[in-house]
Amino acid sequence: MALLAAVLVWAVLRPRGLPEAVLAVPAAGLAVAVGAISPDHAWEEVQRLGPVVGFLAAVLVLAHFCDVEGLFTACGAWMARWAAGRPARLLTAVFALASVITAVLSLDATVVLLTPVVLATATRMGVHARPHLYACAHLSNTASLLLPVSNLTNLLAFTASGLSFTRFAVLMALPWLVAIGAEYLVFRRFFDEELTAPLPSPDPARPPELPLFALVTVGCTLAGFVVASALGIAPAWAALAGALVLAGRALLRRRATPLTVVRSAAPAFLAFVLALGVVVRAVVDHGLADALQRALPDGSGLLTLLGVAALAAVLANLINNLPAVLVLLPLTAGAGPGAVLAVLLGVNIGPNLTYAGSLATLLWRRIVQQHGHRVEVGEFTRLGLLAVPAALVPAVAALWLSLRVVGG
Repeated sequence: MALLAAVLVWAVLRPRGLPEAVLAVPAAGLAVAVGAISPDHAWEEVQRLGPVVGFLAAVLVLAHFCDVEGLFTACGAWMARWAAGRPARLLTAVFALASVITAVLSLDATVVLLTPVVLATATRMGVHARPHLYACAHLSNTASLLLPVSNLTNLLAFTASGLSFTRFAVLMALPWLVAIGAEYLVFRRFFDEELTAPLPSPDPARPPELPLFALVTVGCTLAGFVVASALGIAPAWAALAGALVLAGRALLRRRATPLTVVRSAAPAFLAFVLALGVVVRAVVDHGLADALQRALPDGSGLLTLLGVAALAAVLANLINNLPAVLVLLPLTAGAGPGAVLAVLLGVNIGPNLTYAGSLATLLWRRIVQQHGHRVEVGEFTRLGLLAVPAALVPAVAALWLSLRVVGG
């Protein structure tokens, strides 16, 4: 527990901007050295997480080179033109784009690539940036419910659920829509003053050319996920193909170097995920699993799913959502896909309550601060206290309904 706490605190603070892996990797090695986890169990955990981490690397490369192709710049121009100087319409545009980008290109694309675009768009329009920036943070978590590729937690849950890519998406479609809709209503109420401010002049800037090559590549990659799942092939191969196409195009056009491609995969973060998995496995082996097993409700009804999701949300805010899902999935996998997907709702929606709830929120805070915008812990928490229950409860009810109609 001490090692896990140290790793998470380091990830939150990142002294001198050092990567999360700087402490996580030695901590994993120390856990093995002192016998907190056997080398066999540590290697077993690395092997279990390896395919998921490889998939994540491919998706990160794909998202980065979509940005190189100008996809996110085009998104910013579209938002400004569609909003026509009205803050409420800009918020609607941000919700729509962030939801789609998070679902298709993963939450990292929304946090790292879309957030600066949204800030620049709001500044250029002369509207308050806070509602739109907070929307990027919340939707990087909430809107990542739809597809197995939308979030690292989804990839882990997808593997544990035994569902196909298509069935996973069908079951999560209604909870995804319900959660986003609930968040939108909370945002409109919470930021009513900023969203009804006097209207500035519309931005007359001419929109950039739509990056068709990037859009077609992303579309083909999504189709590849469905086909690969139907054929029993790991979706990582489809993600790799899409990443290679965009990265190869950038290399040929001398808009990137091999080192750029490697850096876009965030190797230090990938090492952090593997090391964190080993540390969490050590904690699970020494009693945490037994304690949580006693706390998890039994059954498959709506109240059971609500209990599982609530426990997952609380745990995500205590120890971060990635460790939470690593702990809870082995305990719920035997209960069927419903319990696994309820965990996913908890660890994806729940982290909007606190900064430490998810790695995406921590990264979002750093990016916003780097661009000279201040975010307050108190305001973030007040918004989360309203948005999390408002989104989580109806999303669980929607999941229960989907399971009844579609079947797990």
